Amino acid sequence: MTRDVGPAILVLAKAPEPGRVKTRLCPPLSPAQSADLAAAALLDSITAASGVPGARPVVVMTGTLHRAARRDEITATLAGLTVLTQRGGTLGERISAAHADAATALPGRRTLQIGMDTPQVDADLLRDADDALAHPGVDAVLGPAVDGGWWALGLRRPSDAALVVDVPTSRDDTGARTLDALRAGGLRVHLLPELSDVDTAADAVAVAAAAPRSRFAAAVAALPTGTLDLHLTGGRS
Repeated sequence: MTRDVGPAILVLAKAPEPGRVKTRLCPPLSPAQSADLAAAALLDSITAASGVPGARPVVVMTGTLHRAARRDEITATLAGLTVLTQRGGTLGERISAAHADAATALPGRRTLQIGMDTPQVDADLLRDADDALAHPGVDAVLGPAVDGGWWALGLRRPSDAALVVDVPTSRDDTGARTLDALRAGGLRVHLLPELSDVDTAADAVAVAAAAPRSRFAAAVAALPTGTLDLHLTGGRS
């Protein structure tokens, strides 16, 4: 599909500081190990966003990068990209603000948001998502997550992110509620493939297997033997 202006692809991210990211993977992981997995996932997500032809990656950050795992690699990767600071109290407020701020920084572009919990996402998947968003008759795309949340939100009009401000997050019906909110706002929504977030040890092993060439897979493989395998029946994180 030919497009005059590509999307702004938002990566909503938290600086991977030990003790502040993926804490529900501790145990079995240490805070430093958990932060390293998060850093690898963030880098994979930025790489995917940067690989979509015509797209402009926008990293919307919170946290303190100088205390983060892989801070030098992350800093180098961010060089030359549009980097914004998250603002707002609740996650819904931060999502809405991220789309609004990206639209201000890069006017005239659709917005397609991902996080840093799905390192299996690649440029081809993001390109397909934007193809769907650019199609006539589609106002939004939503990627449901296995745990009931969502992994991607794309909007033809970034201002429509205000529709999800009050949707409760971190629930097993967050995805369904988000879809309802978008449709209640009059948007025509296309659903993307369902993916798994990295929330548990089992998720980490499965996602690494699904993306064997990713930094995330390499980080999982570098863990001491059995670190995650012994906890594959752990609860949601």
